[in-house]
Amino acid sequence: MNKADLVQIIIQHLEEKLQVAHASALRAIDAATDEETVPEHKYDTLALEAAYLAHGQAMRIQESEDELRQYRALVTRDFKGAPVGVGAYVVLADENLLEKHFFVGPCSGGLTVKYQAQEVFVLTAKSPLGRALFGKEEGDEIDVKIGDKTTCYEVVTIC
Repeated sequence: MNKADLVQIIIQHLEEKLQVAHASALRAIDAATDEETVPEHKYDTLALEAAYLAHGQAMRIQESEDELRQYRALVTRDFKGAPVGVGAYVVLADENLLEKHFFVGPCSGGLTVKYQAQEVFVLTAKSPLGRALFGKEEGDEIDVKIGDKTTCYEVVTIC
């Protein structure tokens, strides 16, 4: 497996997310500065709401740019024989022996990408599963409790 290719796919998804954020910010700025949003009376808050939205979109752009910087700076390495850490590709099997593929990233947890015909979930140490995985080795078992449901996984592969 070439993790550099996987990281490139993640970067492409993050670049698309950034483009959407830029387009949304431009629309929000246009709405905030449009002549039609000028308040007609003290209860007319359309311009204020548009300004808040523009600010939120600007923050979204900053977050997206930060995520991109982190992935572009990520140095991939082989985790064979090593415990799970940032940059590891991990295959887990649940109680039904269904395998799930994960990439432990520095950020962007929750992102899902296709890589070599597999659905790969990006997770971070901030998630319950990410916290449970950090430091584990092949063959280890982990129990993850989310809400009132506990799921047991076996670490099948780390690379």
